[in-house]
Amino acid sequence: MRFDACFVKNAEKAVSIIAVKGQSFSTWIKEQDENTKKWVSTMQFTASEADVGKHIVIPNPDLSIEKVIVIVGDDGFGEWLSFAGLPSALPRGSGPYKIVSSAGVEDDKIALAWALGCYKFDVYKSKKRKESEGEEKLGFEKLVWPSGCNEDYVLTAASAIFLTRDLISTPAEDMAPGDLESAARKLASMYGGKVTAVVGDDLLRQNYPQIHAVGRATPPGKHAPRLIDLRWGKESDPKVTLVGKGITFDTGGLDIKPASGMRQMKKDMGGSALVLGLAHMIMRLKLNVRLRVLIAAAENNVDAVSFRPGDILVARNGMTTEIGNTDAEGRLVMADALVAACEEKPELLIDAATLTGAGRVALGTDVPAVFCNNEELGSELCSLSEKENDLVWRLPLFKGYAKSLASRIADMKNVAEGSGYGGAITAALYLQKFVTAGTDWVHMDFMAFNTASRPGRPEGGEAMGLRALFALIQSKYGSSK
Repeated sequence: MRFDACFVKNAEKAVSIIAVKGQSFSTWIKEQDENTKKWVSTMQFTASEADVGKHIVIPNPDLSIEKVIVIVGDDGFGEWLSFAGLPSALPRGSGPYKIVSSAGVEDDKIALAWALGCYKFDVYKSKKRKESEGEEKLGFEKLVWPSGCNEDYVLTAASAIFLTRDLISTPAEDMAPGDLESAARKLASMYGGKVTAVVGDDLLRQNYPQIHAVGRATPPGKHAPRLIDLRWGKESDPKVTLVGKGITFDTGGLDIKPASGMRQMKKDMGGSALVLGLAHMIMRLKLNVRLRVLIAAAENNVDAVSFRPGDILVARNGMTTEIGNTDAEGRLVMADALVAACEEKPELLIDAATLTGAGRVALGTDVPAVFCNNEELGSELCSLSEKENDLVWRLPLFKGYAKSLASRIADMKNVAEGSGYGGAITAALYLQKFVTAGTDWVHMDFMAFNTASRPGRPEGGEAMGLRALFALIQSKYGSSK
């Protein structure tokens, strides 16, 4: 979208926004002018620390808007999103608005929240339906850029999040592996990057056998499986490689999912969407890295040639996997891509995948689970995620669980035997088998989807952990801008 629909550089007449922490509102209001007290009393407006994003419009005597009071939380995480509901909730045509009191929320966070509040995914609504709902005329109120704001960062982060959301929310019919490739090519062309792809049976000829096995039950053309390879940056810069799971729809394969489990499986390519969003930030803000993005893209469908429970698959590095469940396919395609990534010896390897339900059981749907083979790196990522209000949480690569992946007839199984507990850990341990020792590696297992709408976080695809990962890469390698 064009962000001039969200912001203005300056304005002679702008309506004030005053942020107040909910826990201190009852004390704060006693110190305000009589007009403010009158309207707060008349509207029976109350606030507590639980009323994040709640607001009241205070009018002048002529009923023009004097100011807006918005309540922010005090949890150190979601308080910045208190501002995200305002662009669509404030009276149309009443702005622009300016922040005169932020309640301690950073300018960048306020502006990013405002931008996220201007997002909508409505490409599949007909013009007639939009008109009937008034959406053709529905706009957003504008904010005067906060004075201390890094505008370039905010616009880059917002556009990366929007890209990630759009890709995840797009139905599988329009987001097949070939469509993912097109999205990668479009992104690369914006910054002088290059994209190649290994498609269909060429995966066998070029030794990506597990990507081929998972995707071989699909028709040719855009639905064919593929490895997408994006490169950008100077050859002399440190190599950073991002690997994304790109299962554009997951039926579960022959171990087919129930209808309820399949309903949102268009989001199973969320890892690939996230690494493309992250690549967008890296390239636009010109980080000092030699970037490579690998996306293992396939559909896990049902057909006479689908891979089967009990099959033995051979990965790119020659390791063999006995298939215990065809619905644990993401780790199979990721394995080939991780091996390919390590062949070029990157300084930092990051992968992202909607890999397990166990990760959501452990941490819920909003907090990605991360695994890291470097203590210092893992600690830095978690610390930065808190600073960025983009929380991730580290789980252990507990080698004691590795024995549950043992197979009598192959090097390992793709799912753990036994209780099924610790599934996010055993999935990470499986992936670690394909990461060359000595490579700094971060694995992120996340939901990639908001299950309900909240200010700044509408139901649908979500770029969880994106800003935290960007902060990690930026802190290590810096920018040429």
